[in-house]
Amino acid sequence: MGRKQKHPIHLSAAEREQLEAIARGGENKVRVVRRAQMLLWSDSGKSDLEIAALVSVTPATIANTRQRWVEQHSLFDQARPGRPPIMDGKQEAFLVALTCSDSPDGRERWSMQLLADRLVELQVVEQAISDETVRRTLKKTNSNLG
Repeated sequence: MGRKQKHPIHLSAAEREQLEAIARGGENKVRVVRRAQMLLWSDSGKSDLEIAALVSVTPATIANTRQRWVEQHSLFDQARPGRPPIMDGKQEAFLVALTCSDSPDGRERWSMQLLADRLVELQVVEQAISDETVRRTLKKTNSNLG
């Protein structure tokens, strides 16, 4: 049967029922369904190599899945925060209002760089922003300079 597992799986009836419901598919991501299958097969006594062949993953993936289940009791990935937005809703609203206002003297209309510089000048944003940030924000709000 191979070497002894570091994190053996012993599922209760309720846990088995929950994992079987996930493994049947439906609303969960494929990776979550596969993790549920791995745990069910691990509980039924299959070795990591057998499960790896069935699911087409490495034995280390199976060991990591078992470890996560034992320690966190979870099949789902942790949330990934990503980069925080550069501008919040109030700042975006100010940008749109500024865009709709009269352009500076000597200019026919606002340029992206002028808008970015004016936001910094008026201390609407804490740090300098690029003209590309202004363009993306205006595009997101369906605003244009024309």
